[in-house]
Amino acid sequence: MGDRGIIANREFAAQIREFSGLRWGTITPTDIDGCVDYHNKAWVLFELKYNNSELPFGQGLALERQCDDLQRAKPTLLIIASHTDEPPADIDAANAIVVKYRYNHKWTELQNGKTVKAMLDEFFNWIDNAPA
Repeated sequence: MGDRGIIANREFAAQIREFSGLRWGTITPTDIDGCVDYHNKAWVLFELKYNNSELPFGQGLALERQCDDLQRAKPTLLIIASHTDEPPADIDAANAIVVKYRYNHKWTELQNGKTVKAMLDEFFNWIDNAPA
C-alpha cells in the first residue's frame, strides 16, 4: 500500500486542472486542498494559500457553504492556512499556519502560529472525548 499521505504519481499530481470549459455565469469549479473523514465522526476541510494570499470570494463562499452543510450532519471544521513553500519544493501541509477556521457556522481568526497538524490533533482529541 505504500506510505500513506505521500503522492504516488507526481507527474499526474503536477497537472493543472483546466476548468475554463465548466462555467455557468460567474460560477466555475474550485478545488479543496484537503479533506478528512475522521472515523465517520467528523469532517475536516482545509485550504492552503501561499504567504497569506487572500481566499478568492467564490472559493471562500463555496467552502463556507460546504462546511455549513456538512455541519448539519456531524462536526465539521474548515481551516484556511498559509504556507511559504515555493516551487519546486513540496507544500508541507502539516506545518502550514492556520489563519482562520470555521466551525459551527462561525469564522474565527488565529494569530498564534498554530499549525494545521496541531489544530487537527486538538480537534480530533475533542471529537474522541466528546460525550456521546
